[in-house]
Amino acid sequence: MAANRLGRALYAPVFDDPVRPVNLARFRFLNPRAHDFYPDWDESAHTTVALLRTEAGRDPYDRALTDLVGELATRSEEFRALWAAHNVRLHHTGVKNFHHPVVGDLSLPFEAMPLPADPGLTLTAFSAEPGSAAHDALTLLASWASTLEQPEPARESDQTRITDA
Repeated sequence: MAANRLGRALYAPVFDDPVRPVNLARFRFLNPRAHDFYPDWDESAHTTVALLRTEAGRDPYDRALTDLVGELATRSEEFRALWAAHNVRLHHTGVKNFHHPVVGDLSLPFEAMPLPADPGLTLTAFSAEPGSAAHDALTLLASWASTLEQPEPARESDQTRITDA
């Protein structure tokens, strides 16, 4: 739903996709660049579908989620096969791997924290050990991001779930 400047830079290939609203699940299954961006695409695809299934179980009448699942099921054979497995999953900590087009490979620990004041929303924070290759890459990415023009804030109608695995 939202990202700071560094988050937008990290997810630049996703935000560069002209399809709106921005959605990581849609990018992962419908954009061919996703296989390059996510070096462990298969694992992340399984996790993404399991997270979407978990959310669908929480609120089976969520129109935006139902529409997203319908779109992915009609347009992606891989999504259809994974959705049919009926797996569910929650994860609040872990490591996400990216192959960023500007800074290369990144392996970033993350923590996902539910926002109690906004049920259904989660804040995900990435970190990198000081002095590590990932830290150096994030520093470079932050420098690169500071040179980019920032887009206008999203309108409420553009907002949707950004489920990442």
